[in-house]
Amino acid sequence: MKRSETDVETSQGRQKAIAPLVISASRATDIPAFHAEWFMNRLRAGYCLWTNPFNARQQQYVSFERSRVFVFWSKNPAALLPHLAEIASRNYQFYFQYTLNDYEEMALEPGLPRLRQRLDLFKRLSDQIGKHRVIWRFDPIILGGPLTLENTLDRLYAIGKELAPYTEKLVFSFVDWYAKAKRELGKLDARLRAPSEEEMQQLARGIVEMERALPSRLHLATCAESIDLQSLGIGHNKCIDPELLLRLCPDCATFQKACGRAARGREQGSLVPLKAPSAQIGSTKDSGQRKHCGCAPSKDIGTYNTCMHFCAYCYANQSRNAVLSRMRTVQADSEHL
Repeated sequence: MKRSETDVETSQGRQKAIAPLVISASRATDIPAFHAEWFMNRLRAGYCLWTNPFNARQQQYVSFERSRVFVFWSKNPAALLPHLAEIASRNYQFYFQYTLNDYEEMALEPGLPRLRQRLDLFKRLSDQIGKHRVIWRFDPIILGGPLTLENTLDRLYAIGKELAPYTEKLVFSFVDWYAKAKRELGKLDARLRAPSEEEMQQLARGIVEMERALPSRLHLATCAESIDLQSLGIGHNKCIDPELLLRLCPDCATFQKACGRAARGREQGSLVPLKAPSAQIGSTKDSGQRKHCGCAPSKDIGTYNTCMHFCAYCYANQSRNAVLSRMRTVQADSEHL
């Protein structure tokens, strides 16, 4: 999915901008939860300014002029729900990667509402926009101490029984045991750890059995994992999914090419569910993502250190103090986060 370029009118005058088809909002922060007003202001303006997290002097204007789909990543998208009709009215399609874990007893996600509230919100969102547009993520799976393999599967099943009628897919991953995650999780319980490969296999088999017992069947997939579970019917996920992009925008030639087929019909800007396609996806992949990530190309517009969920396993926040300091500078009317 080649990015085109255009010009945007900014406070600094006319500027060159990239014009991607797909906008990711965002892997770097929870825009729906904490920056919905900023996002809507930028949507109405037609562009935003992105800053490279590894080089603050490198900035890039991102135009929404040719964008077709927004992919929202969130654990609590309540603040964005009142704006979805406006987003659709502007002829944009969208879907949600909705992470819904149950780590309440361990306080691994201290900034989140109670589990019951998040479950109800998931259902309300699904009813509003269609279950194909709300992907359930249980991400990441952590073991050790009170988090056993058995009760992890019990918690998955308890959530799955409620969410299965409201989604089509469950995506899961295993915690990446990098230094920051080890340090922060260790503050809560030194026994917390990443699953071994054998435990990953056991968990995967348990998830397959769990899914078969749900009131509605779900597609199962892992996110950016090297382990091959296809023999169990568990695929490698594409969170920026060419198949779903084409399902939402059946007239888009670029998405047709990415999926290796043509599509009929058009339902641009609609909130009505579309019929699922059946052909296989092509090999288009975002080269900027991790080795085992299967995502199609998109442009992420988020910024690190701007999420106040304060999840202990988070990779996007340097520290609690860094987030609190950075959030004091965030303005809803700014070009960038």
